[in-house]
Amino acid sequence: MMQIHPSIAQRIGIRPGPRYCLFGLLAVLLVGLGVSVALHWNERLYFHLTHQLSVARHDPALRWLPGYRVEIDARPVEGIRRNLSAITYDRDLDRLLGVVNGGPTELVALSKAGELLERYPLHGFGDIEGLTYMGGGRVAVSDERAQQVSIFQLPALPRAIDSSEARFFSLGLNLNGNKGFEGVTYDAAGDRLFIVKERDPRQLYEVDGVAASLDGRLQLAVHDRSDWIASQVFATDLSDIHFDAQTGHLILLSDESRLVMELGADGRMLSYRSLNGLFSDLKRSAPQPEGVTLDDDGTLYVVSEPNLFYSFRREEG
Repeated sequence: MMQIHPSIAQRIGIRPGPRYCLFGLLAVLLVGLGVSVALHWNERLYFHLTHQLSVARHDPALRWLPGYRVEIDARPVEGIRRNLSAITYDRDLDRLLGVVNGGPTELVALSKAGELLERYPLHGFGDIEGLTYMGGGRVAVSDERAQQVSIFQLPALPRAIDSSEARFFSLGLNLNGNKGFEGVTYDAAGDRLFIVKERDPRQLYEVDGVAASLDGRLQLAVHDRSDWIASQVFATDLSDIHFDAQTGHLILLSDESRLVMELGADGRMLSYRSLNGLFSDLKRSAPQPEGVTLDDDGTLYVVSEPNLFYSFRREEG
């Protein structure tokens, strides 16, 4: 029977001995995959053994998240003390935008190294959790409790932004307080927003015709895509979402399960990467990952409360 190295056994709490039971070996495999035994571990292990081990890691049609390695590991963002909650890439100015809430709510601009550049206080917007850059200086934010999406233009110079400057729509589906719209992302080519509801239940919606409606032609169409996540997404909650324009795939983030997941254009699970630090390349587990995005170079960014910044690059070769 295969033996477990004593140092690893000690880290996960298995009693040392000349031989270890199959349960102990399985526990090591699960932890090595970044899997919490209590949180869908069987689904993750099945996916890893049947799909992720055999996928073509250099397929350009995939992000292949297991191939990403950390470059910036839990760097505190100076000037932000707590509640850094979302992130998106501003491709026009080659920078990142984030949301700080749980106090004075504000939109912040960050460098791709996690440095605070600018602040835009948000007045009257409610409990903002989701954020996406739509292009041309236009930003969409989601109010978790009201399940409302507000869209506004970023000013040329940093200043306070009032909710009266925004246009909004509300879905109001399964309202249950602090478990609502947690993430939003925009597909510019398809003119559609994807919105995730955190949990109880986890839900995914697609809203088509967003920019066209802002230009005066009211033609929003709402599609429930929750079946994409119901049977395949092995995470207890969803804390953010990003549309990857290069592949047409969705990148999902789970706070509770500490996972980044890749869904295909048809909703199939394609790959995942753990943010659990025990056996990954992170020094420590991300404490509360709340935001995820990709830039045009394929760098993956994650932010975690209270104010931690991560970046990952895919290995070459």
